[in-house]
Amino acid sequence: MVITKKTRVSEILEAHGDIADVMEIFGVKRVAGYSVRKMLTKAINVEWAARVHRVPLDEFLETLNKAIALKKD
Repeated sequence: MVITKKTRVSEILEAHGDIADVMEIFGVKRVAGYSVRKMLTKAINVEWAARVHRVPLDEFLETLNKAIALKKD
């Protein structure tokens, strides 16, 4: 799986598990309550998450893709 700006956060979590540590590097904090987290991750894609948290999209995508590549090794 290659993460693109249109990839839903829920798809990343389903395929690669918890990537919250990577996202926190950019100031994207963990959401408290499981039901809220599940709803939000289905609603937002990577581009929207980057925009909301004022993170450069290209840098965010590169870091996420590197993180999932490292998990495979």
